Amino acid sequence: MRNKSLHLVSLGCTKNLIDSEVMLGRLQEYTVTDDATQADVIIVNTCGFIDAAKEESIQTILNLHQTRKEDSLLVMSGCLSERYKEELIKELPEVDIFTGVGDYDKIDELIEKRQSRFSPKTYLIKNEARVVTGSNSHAYIKLGEGCNQQCSFCAIPHFKGKLQSRPLEHIVAEVKSLVKQGFYDFSFISQDSSSYLKDEGINDGLAYLIEAIERIEGVKSARILYLYPSTLTLEVLGKIMHSPIFHNYFDMPIQHISQPMLTLMRRGAGAEVIKSQLNFMRQAPNSFLRTSIIVGHPGESEEDFEELCAFLEAFDFDRVTLFAYSDEEGTKAYTIEEKIDQETIDRRIETLEEIVAKKTQKSLQKLHDQEIDLIITGESSEGELFFGARAINWAPDIDGEILVNESECEIEIGKRYRAKVTQLAGEHPLATVLKPA
Repeated sequence: MRNKSLHLVSLGCTKNLIDSEVMLGRLQEYTVTDDATQADVIIVNTCGFIDAAKEESIQTILNLHQTRKEDSLLVMSGCLSERYKEELIKELPEVDIFTGVGDYDKIDELIEKRQSRFSPKTYLIKNEARVVTGSNSHAYIKLGEGCNQQCSFCAIPHFKGKLQSRPLEHIVAEVKSLVKQGFYDFSFISQDSSSYLKDEGINDGLAYLIEAIERIEGVKSARILYLYPSTLTLEVLGKIMHSPIFHNYFDMPIQHISQPMLTLMRRGAGAEVIKSQLNFMRQAPNSFLRTSIIVGHPGESEEDFEELCAFLEAFDFDRVTLFAYSDEEGTKAYTIEEKIDQETIDRRIETLEEIVAKKTQKSLQKLHDQEIDLIITGESSEGELFFGARAINWAPDIDGEILVNESECEIEIGKRYRAKVTQLAGEHPLATVLKPA
C-alpha cells in the first residue's frame, strides 16, 4: 500500500508557519509533495489579517480545487476560516474540511474522520513534534497566542482572543529538542512579544526568557520579533543589549509617529516614548532596527502624513514595511466615518516607498568593506552562480539576501561563516566567504 501524499500551503505570517509545521508533525505518515495535482490531501493554512491576505487565501483555495485530483481532500484551516467560518462553509462547497485556529494538533484526526471542527479556544503549542521547514539551522519559536492590545485597525484579538503565554519550560524544552536536531539560530515571536507572561502576572517576562535561552548549550544566535512600544521596558532592552546570544535586533512596529494618529490608533505609547525607545535602541552596538507603518488609517490628515515622512527621513531605520490601511469589520477604525480614499493612500505609499528605499540602501552601505558573520541559506534568488546568505543578525526572508560569489573554504548550506562584503549590487550585498565562524 502506497503512502498517501500531502500538499500544504502556509499563507500569512511566520506564526501561521509554526502552526503549519505542527500539522506536518501530526501527518508524518504522509509523503509531502510540491505537486498539488497528485496530492491525496491538500491543506491551505489561511491568513485573515487584511483584505489582500484574505483574497490570496480564497484564490489559493479555488486554484487548488480546479487542478486537484478527483478523490483528494481539500482542507481549509487558519485565521480566515476561523474569522468567517459560517460564511465560508456556506459559500465554499469546494472545501471538504474546515477548521480554524484551535485544532492544529488534531488535524490527523479531522482528516481521518473527514470532519470539520472549530474548537472554542486558540491552539497553544505545547511540546508537539514540528517539522521545521525552509531551513536546517533556523527555527521560529512561538511565545504565545492572542493579544491584549486594542489597536483600532486590528481584528486579531476578535478571533484569536486574549493573550495566552506559553509556559517558559515548554519553550525551553522545544528549543533544546531543536538544538539536538542541529538548529542553532532562533527567532522568538508572538503578536505582542514584549507582553510575554503578563497574563500570568509576570512583568518583563522576556527577561526570564532571555536568561533561560542563554543557558541552553548549542544556541548560538537569537532575536525577538514584534516588540510593542507600550509594553516594552528598559529592563528588557538592557537584557537584549547585554546578551551574548540575542542580537541587538529590534523589531518594533510603530505604525505611525503623529501623536493624534497614535491616539486614534489606540497604540498606548505616545510619540515621545516611541522616539526615546528608538534612540535608546540605536545606541546599542551593531543595532538593527525594523518597523512597520500603516498608511491611510481613517483620520490621517496631510499634516499627520507629513510629520510621518519627516520622521522617517530623519531616523535611520534599517528596514521598514509599509501597509496600506485595510478596513476590517469588528475593529474600531471600521466605525470611523472619515475614511481616506484609495488614490490618496496610493500616493502616500508611493512617497514613503522612496524614503524607505533610501534608508534601506543607507543601511546596506554600512556593510560595504566590512567583515560579518553570515548563514548560507541555499542557491540565491539570482540563480546558481551565487549562494544565497543572510547576515547572522538579520531575520530570515524579510531583511534581504547577501550574494556569495567567492569563497576561500568549502561551503555548506545552513552553516555559519565569516565573510567580507566587497560591493553592493542594488539591494544585494556581494560577499566573499573567508572561513567558518
